[in-house]
Amino acid sequence: MKTKILAAWAALLLLFPTQRAAAADADGAAELKDLVTKIQAKYTEGKRAENDFSDELKQFDALLAKHSGEKTDQVAQILYTKASLYWEVFENSEKGLELIRQIKRDLPDTQLGKSADQIVDMVKRQENARRIQRTLVEGVAFPDFSEKDVAGKPLSVANYRGKVVLIDFWATWCGPCVAELPNVLKTYETHHHEGFEVIGISLDQDEKRLTAFTQQKNMPWQQYFDGQGWTNKLAAKYGVMSIPATYLLDGNGKIVGKNLRGPALEEAVAKALSKQ
Repeated sequence: MKTKILAAWAALLLLFPTQRAAAADADGAAELKDLVTKIQAKYTEGKRAENDFSDELKQFDALLAKHSGEKTDQVAQILYTKASLYWEVFENSEKGLELIRQIKRDLPDTQLGKSADQIVDMVKRQENARRIQRTLVEGVAFPDFSEKDVAGKPLSVANYRGKVVLIDFWATWCGPCVAELPNVLKTYETHHHEGFEVIGISLDQDEKRLTAFTQQKNMPWQQYFDGQGWTNKLAAKYGVMSIPATYLLDGNGKIVGKNLRGPALEEAVAKALSKQ
């Protein structure tokens, strides 16, 4: 359901799943689409609080009242969209889950009603990931791991003690990851001799594709791969919901930067190395 987990608005960009075409000509579908357009405009303006969307929440309720008694996929979609607003934008998972449970209870024969349990599991995983992310702040030691890389060699943060390390969650199929790669490579080539290292954690599912890509792009650093995609063991451990996701660690393994892009990465690496 997420590919970058995650721009925070990803769930609402999924507005009409498989039932979208069937409901496309219905008045309710058009009204819901207009409502979401308004919400997206406010989101773009930087609004995130529930109070900022009080009018839109009332419009959701009016839509539901208008279709009261109907047991359609369209009504389920209205509830799902309202639910996703709660957990994606307001970060209030419990209110969102109440609406999903309502779909399961009142609209069990709809596609979303049949998928309610899976949606609940997804939202709970997302909330757990957010809790993890809130602990991974600058100045905190990055929790270590002990794994094997794609070549079968030991891989852990401890093995790089004394080095400035970029932990890079990425995938070959991730456009923004590939777009950022030249900057990572340039920073690596500039500062590797000073003690800069990279650990790649790939969310790919095809090991041959990963290996061919890293060889083609001359990426010499270690890569962790387990073939599980978004359920990658280390991605789950660190609450990764979108990629690229990066953590820059100092020689003591403490976080000194997160999700650095472009020139900001090189500047942060140079600064961290100067303090070694």
